[in-house]
Amino acid sequence: MRILWIVPYLPWPMTSGGKTRQYHLLRTLSERGHHITLLVQSKTAADASVHAALEPLLERLIVVPRRPLKHPMTLLAGLFAPWPLLTTVNGLSTPLQLRFAELLSQTWDVIQVEHSYSLQPFLQTLRQQHRDFVLTEHNLESSLGGATYDRFPRWAGLFVQYDQWRCRLWERKAFEAANHVIAVTQADAQAMHTITTTPVSVVVNGVDSRAFGDVNADPGSQRLLFVGNYEYAPNLDAVEWMLDEIFPRVWLQKPGARLAIAGYGLPEHWRSRWPDARIEWLGFVPDLTALQRRCAGFVAALRHGGGSKLKVLEAMAAGLPLVSTAQGVSGLAVQTQKHYLPGESTEALAEAVVLLLGQPVMARQLADAARDYVRNYHDWAVAGNELEQIYRALPTHQEPQICA
Repeated sequence: MRILWIVPYLPWPMTSGGKTRQYHLLRTLSERGHHITLLVQSKTAADASVHAALEPLLERLIVVPRRPLKHPMTLLAGLFAPWPLLTTVNGLSTPLQLRFAELLSQTWDVIQVEHSYSLQPFLQTLRQQHRDFVLTEHNLESSLGGATYDRFPRWAGLFVQYDQWRCRLWERKAFEAANHVIAVTQADAQAMHTITTTPVSVVVNGVDSRAFGDVNADPGSQRLLFVGNYEYAPNLDAVEWMLDEIFPRVWLQKPGARLAIAGYGLPEHWRSRWPDARIEWLGFVPDLTALQRRCAGFVAALRHGGGSKLKVLEAMAAGLPLVSTAQGVSGLAVQTQKHYLPGESTEALAEAVVLLLGQPVMARQLADAARDYVRNYHDWAVAGNELEQIYRALPTHQEPQICA
């Protein structure tokens, strides 16, 4: 198939779950012989490493710069436009709209748009030309109030309510315009069914099982791991909860326990806020498997968010025993005490970490069961099969139309 794939960020380097999903789905489709043109709006330029990573997967890579976050147009539209704030940040781009219109002069079997918040520059043109498109929504954004707005000051409460209202209106409009909507979990799909008549299917988040297949935990290290993109508020909240409340309780019973904090966008002030030598501030780690081999387990102390968590899937694929909240394993058909140790409160999570560190045989059993689950149900090959099945059901060979 000839696929026009549209995403509001570069999928390389894989510094977030969304980027990881994009890269591996593109890789999977490319390996199966599909011909993909990738249209990206990016706040960062595509350097040589980006071209080297992406171009072997693509027929064409097109990168359109995104205007600065604090551009006057964004600030004004964020206050007064009918679109939610996240949509104005990623929309209102004439260069992107014009480039897209040029691409629609070609024939495509599939037009794939990632995220409803990126749709604004394309929707009018798609409607004018009566072109079908598939829309993937990684999270139901209108349900992420606690995750998206908890960093706003209290005096902005009325604006937050206003923006959530705009978000709900925009989601409905975006979903109704699409030919097919893709969710990443069954729970999200069920929620989307309540607000749209458009068909909704699930394409799971996945993991490259081959890349993590020979990794095993090191229980003797007493090192727990957390990985996240710290431009995303739920990951900030998770680290702050762990270091303010959870790990002080762990250290009362396991004073030798360590916590490694890895991932993109690590706030520099955290090092001075928590100067404990048992905390390892690692930032973005290019070779995650090397780090995983030095860890005894993974802690997903997530209280907010949506979808399923790629960092959790990767930890499970690497054989790291998991301690997690229900939010941390959302979207996964895993069982407590079989695949992971659960906890919702500070006390329960601290006790689960102590149990994991103190019983390595039990921890290894959890890790083995979780690894088997991921291999069977969340390999990227599974996600690729689900996506191709949706594509096959679409009207084929969408021809360009000349509008009067």
